[in-house]
Amino acid sequence: MTVPEVRELFAYNAWANRKPFPVLAALPAEPYFRDLKSSHGGIHGTLWHIVWAEELWLNRWLQQPNPAVPQGRDLATLEAAVERWERVEAERATLLAGLTEARLDETVAVKPSTGGEYVHTFRQMFRHAVDHSSYHRGQIVTMLRQLGVTPPTTGLIYFYREVAHRVP
Repeated sequence: MTVPEVRELFAYNAWANRKPFPVLAALPAEPYFRDLKSSHGGIHGTLWHIVWAEELWLNRWLQQPNPAVPQGRDLATLEAAVERWERVEAERATLLAGLTEARLDETVAVKPSTGGEYVHTFRQMFRHAVDHSSYHRGQIVTMLRQLGVTPPTTGLIYFYREVAHRVP
């Protein structure tokens, strides 16, 4: 994976993360906050988990402390989650703007909350971050379908079809 490919993957991630926001904003509060017995409860819990994880990984890359509140439980509303996500996205864009090929092979020691310590290259962590968000966005899509709501399309091929003229 090259620096342009990393930037393209994160451009996709940003595009895909934004896609559900209008659909979620149109949902009444009850189904949005309902515990649907999925990963992190329901739609809101899964969304704040995505936002929190993206902030966590960004902080690791920038050698900053973990987010103050585990799992993003401080994000009480969709608006708060969107605001945090936009801040994380802007900070990550700055990081990616200065990214070099050499940096992709540098390593960081990561201590997950589940224990242990692992050493990963930036290349591995970047792939994981996008994969993690895609996985949980898929859960949000499933929960929306369970509620009878038409979910947004967030697949990578649709990103290429929609914004191909803007991808470097």
